[in-house]
Amino acid sequence: MSMQDWAEKDFYAVLGVAHDADAAEIKKAYRKKARTLHPDANPGDAAAELRFKEVGEAYAVLSDPEQRRQYDGVRAMVGGGARFSSGGSGPAGGAGFEDLLGGLFGQGGGRAPGGVRFGTPGGAPGGGFEDLLGGLFGQAGGGAGFPGGFPGAGQQAPPQRGQDLEASARVSFRDALDGKTVSLRVPDPRGGPVRTVNARLPQGVRDGQKVRLRGKGMPGPGGTAGDLLVTVQVEPHPVFRRDGDDLRMTLPVSFDEAVLGATVEVPTLDGTTVRVKVPAGTPSGRSLRLKGRGVQRSRSGDDRGDLFVTVEVVVPQRVDGAAREAVEAFARATAGDDPRAGLADRARS
Repeated sequence: MSMQDWAEKDFYAVLGVAHDADAAEIKKAYRKKARTLHPDANPGDAAAELRFKEVGEAYAVLSDPEQRRQYDGVRAMVGGGARFSSGGSGPAGGAGFEDLLGGLFGQGGGRAPGGVRFGTPGGAPGGGFEDLLGGLFGQAGGGAGFPGGFPGAGQQAPPQRGQDLEASARVSFRDALDGKTVSLRVPDPRGGPVRTVNARLPQGVRDGQKVRLRGKGMPGPGGTAGDLLVTVQVEPHPVFRRDGDDLRMTLPVSFDEAVLGATVEVPTLDGTTVRVKVPAGTPSGRSLRLKGRGVQRSRSGDDRGDLFVTVEVVVPQRVDGAAREAVEAFARATAGDDPRAGLADRARS
């Protein structure tokens, strides 16, 4: 790492500590950030990997008392980030930034003394930079969890988990309740060929639910494959609608059935019908409960929700002849009944 890098990078800000922080504070801040940004905790996240390296650079300098003293001197001289270039009219008579500061610490060529060191004893108590990382992530003698040192320094990165992928599946209302195997075409985000993945959706899957298919995502570089997250879209049913583990439907009945009462046939989800008694005087909107005719909660079939049947009185669009005379006779017979009695008073309350 060059002196120019030292001048431009605020290692205290990278670690989130004050400029007068002691060694213990610096070490604590580094361990916290390294644990959060470590590649093992952020597989496939390039931004986190870059931040992890920046945190490592900052700690390597600030944990070494001598390098920290020299770094503070460089930052103080250039005001925390000024930039010099060769050929300028700066105080060095056209010399480059590193040449200008090279003699400050007795270093030929202007390179920062020691640079960023990995795997060598550092200034932090209790061992070098890699020893600290090794203890942090359970790796003896390894750099940041990489056996034998950091990738890029003659070492091979450990196996990594593959990337998770997302897909959607549209299924019928009945298939969602019964469970179904669907074929999904999954694109490769790296531009590879589209794959076909067969997935078994669980029984009773709901609209909008995400199903995680383990190992069906992108293959990992030497490691396990990622997962495939499938968002399920359930098509509406023409008769039934789901309410948790219960089913609901609307049951049309005639005027006379609602007034006088009747026993009617009601369809169920399994294709059969059941006979349901509509009590006399049943108004529109009243729900009748059919126990155990709802969603099957377990594969045994013994535990089911209920079916709620909402009565809807059907009014004929046209009435002629005897039917009309009968309705008119009914109107005369019930002329004293006001279905809107008290409505205006309740509206004003």
